[in-house]
Amino acid sequence: MFSGIVESTGVIRDIVDRASTRRFRVEAPSLVNELTLGDSVAVDGACLTVVELDAEAFAVDVIGTTLERTVAGGYAEGSRVNLERAMVMGARLDGHIVQGHVDGVGHLIQSVKDGEYWLMDFEIPGGVYGESIEHGSVTLNGVSLTLSELLSPSGVRIGVIPFTHEHTNLGSLEAGAPVNVEGDLIGKYVARILTQRGSQDA
Repeated sequence: MFSGIVESTGVIRDIVDRASTRRFRVEAPSLVNELTLGDSVAVDGACLTVVELDAEAFAVDVIGTTLERTVAGGYAEGSRVNLERAMVMGARLDGHIVQGHVDGVGHLIQSVKDGEYWLMDFEIPGGVYGESIEHGSVTLNGVSLTLSELLSPSGVRIGVIPFTHEHTNLGSLEAGAPVNVEGDLIGKYVARILTQRGSQDA
């Protein structure tokens, strides 16, 4: 479980294709000393397991389903990724409840600077859009964000402050760039309950 508060960014190194997985070495010297083998790390919001460690980097194995459903399939040498370690029970929840289970891939429509912050519009998967509300939460590339506005038919507008723009990979995105999207957990449960009740009443 995560909070969507990115601790640092890393850089993808040494991509190795194996029989059924792809191994990524993530260079993250500011974070690696806090990790142990088997730890869960959100890499652009996708929960992955640390399988190797050295002084400068950690490695994760990614299976085919994750490569197809997330932006990991497009990682190349030098890709910058957002990183967050799993939450500690009893710690303060600064963002919102994030599972690290990516619902699908969205795309940046445009990013416009408005004074000191940026307005960023994203197209997100229809299922996530249908469970979203204005001023609710969404996770994009592992970053907990507030939905400023819902844009028809499946777009959202996010206000991004300078700190987030600088300290995550959101600031380096260009129009059309893909992002991992995870919808709000509470919204998913509410939508599921209402769907089940509707089918029972029919």
